Amino acid sequence: MNIAQLFLDAANKHPNKKAIVEKNNSITFAQLQIEVGKTAAYFQEKGIKTGDRVLVAIPMSIDLYRVVLALFYIGATAVFIDEWVNKKRLETCCQLAECTGFIAGFKVRVLGLFSKEIRKIPIHLNPNKQSNNTTQLVNVSSDASALITFTTGSTGIPKAANKTHQFLKHQFEALTDVINPNENEVDMPTLPIVLFLNLGLGITSVLSNYNPKKPESIHIPSLIDTIKTNNVSRITSSPFLIKKLSEYIIENDIKNLPIEKIITGGAPVFPMEAKLFTKALPNVKTTIVYGSTEAEPISVIDATVLSQENPQFNHGLLVGKPYKHIIVKIIPISPNPIPPCTLNELKTVGDGQIGEIIVSGNHVLDQYYKNPKAFKKNKIEIDGTIWHRTGDSGLILNYQLYLTGRCKQLINYQDKLLSPFIIENQLQQIEGVTAGTLLQINTELILVIESIATINENEIPESIPYDSIKYLSKIPRDPRHHSKIDYERLRHLLF
Repeated sequence: MNIAQLFLDAANKHPNKKAIVEKNNSITFAQLQIEVGKTAAYFQEKGIKTGDRVLVAIPMSIDLYRVVLALFYIGATAVFIDEWVNKKRLETCCQLAECTGFIAGFKVRVLGLFSKEIRKIPIHLNPNKQSNNTTQLVNVSSDASALITFTTGSTGIPKAANKTHQFLKHQFEALTDVINPNENEVDMPTLPIVLFLNLGLGITSVLSNYNPKKPESIHIPSLIDTIKTNNVSRITSSPFLIKKLSEYIIENDIKNLPIEKIITGGAPVFPMEAKLFTKALPNVKTTIVYGSTEAEPISVIDATVLSQENPQFNHGLLVGKPYKHIIVKIIPISPNPIPPCTLNELKTVGDGQIGEIIVSGNHVLDQYYKNPKAFKKNKIEIDGTIWHRTGDSGLILNYQLYLTGRCKQLINYQDKLLSPFIIENQLQQIEGVTAGTLLQINTELILVIESIATINENEIPESIPYDSIKYLSKIPRDPRHHSKIDYERLRHLLF
């Protein structure tokens, strides 16, 4: 099998339909199919073979998807490294990936001259070049690597998700089930994997002016113009962009947008944010997906349901019922690897008790690239099936899944677990507070509050214990979605 076949089938079915719209440019499915074939032939002529790994450093664009589909086409593997990693981390990833080829835009190619590891890559490719010839689709085994994606991190061996052609097919099937698309939709995706899905379903994708490296630079009026001009009926994006769009719609009383559906995920969505989404776009079906790089979706909830939850959510953040094709269990929190066992031997916690969320299913990643340590830490073999440890803490109550934050952020205090994740939501409801969290430094509990002025401490809920308060004008966020607190950078900033 070859995952690129899904795109070829869609192109044969919808040849004249626009596949991708990028600013003033667009490409139809038929045109993209031709260019993918010519790009694949160019790669082969340059020496890229089936099974080779190629480091790809191209921003989200028509070129990116033409290049990656061409790599799939010849059975090569596209390797992605987060564009915000530092030079040292980049070179460590390059060493592990052992790439045969490197393809990037001009600026990145120039920067690559200053990296010894990138210079070591034998074949450097030009993303603007194509052959005058074409080539045939290469049939590969279902367990052949299609994508290798290195995740963010600053210490240890980088964790690389190894996504096979079979895994991508299962993930696409699960996401299709959740998104429930129709062929007439026009989507504006900022999540790269969803645009791949659209190409396999014959759905038009419109690229926005959203830059994930500079999320706060998003210009909402031009985004709305793009939505109107292209008659965008669906937005698939991180909560940060949906929140900014919703705020602008309410502030400026924007009406009659063509949006019918929103799919958001990648970061937590709290009840107050869900209320904001439903207020701004009351006739739009907004679906919130909980998942991770290794397992998406895990659970799904409608924004209207979440908006009716108690904003204090004492149990945790409701993320809905587990997706029907995934199995979820909650195990005791432990930093230690779990040896192979049977389901009967696996220790789990009772309903309503906090533990680590583990999952299994066809669309759950069961391998990392050249990292047995990451496998041992993050996977469990149960009755011969690989389960994924999400690293998220949570609980199941009345068949619903609740999040209580990352396991490593939980604080042991007076024989009970404190969840900074829950506290963060409670703090945001205090007037003047835009973000906040609770840190434990040695034995001291420190409230960190993002605010332009000090707040009335009487407004802090009595349920939140703390020894002192530190104020910051800006708490650092994660670089990928700009929604979660970056605890490592926060600790470094304060201490």
